[in-house]
Amino acid sequence: MPPAGLTLLHTSPVHVPVFDALRDERHPGAVLRHLVVPRLLDLAREAGPGAVAAQMREVLEGVRGSVLVTCSTVGAVAESLAPRLGVPVLRVDRPMAADAVRRGPRIVVLAALASTVGPTEELLAEEAGGRAVSVRSEVVDGAWERFEAGDGRGYLEVVARAADAVEGADVIVLAQASMAGAARLVRTGLPVLSSPAPGLAAALLGGRMG
Repeated sequence: MPPAGLTLLHTSPVHVPVFDALRDERHPGAVLRHLVVPRLLDLAREAGPGAVAAQMREVLEGVRGSVLVTCSTVGAVAESLAPRLGVPVLRVDRPMAADAVRRGPRIVVLAALASTVGPTEELLAEEAGGRAVSVRSEVVDGAWERFEAGDGRGYLEVVARAADAVEGADVIVLAQASMAGAARLVRTGLPVLSSPAPGLAAALLGGRMG
């Protein structure tokens, strides 16, 4: 029987080459299996993240090995299904959130979708534990429209400009995994955190990091 490897659940196919490239660069030999299910994000945006639980369980039923969910909007729902699925489930942005709260109490979240703001703020509060943090969130104007139009470069550039405009923060969090490339374009001196690299590393270790 082949090794179970790590199953990655995506809501967009654009994530597949990103995580394959990270695997090749940092985790050669790791076995990744990709599931791409765009309807989960569509449903979450229409009816709220909780509405995807049944469909997500159906998608992940029978998965062997650990699961990494790369969509921040539905990540919390996925983690809640772990006991029923009987496998470890990690949302990709959890290690990033743990890193963010360690860097300082003033956190700015940049999101491309409004549906991601609530889940990301809840995750940061969870990772902060008893520490006091101040979280300010901004949905980057025009970002998602560029993403949906296939303008990847324009998408990252508008996110980077939003990051460069941030003031009065200790750290900037890029809420969506698809925003990761913007971190290479920013000019700000603030730390700009993205989720794919730490999320993949933590999942391959078999649990949460931080």
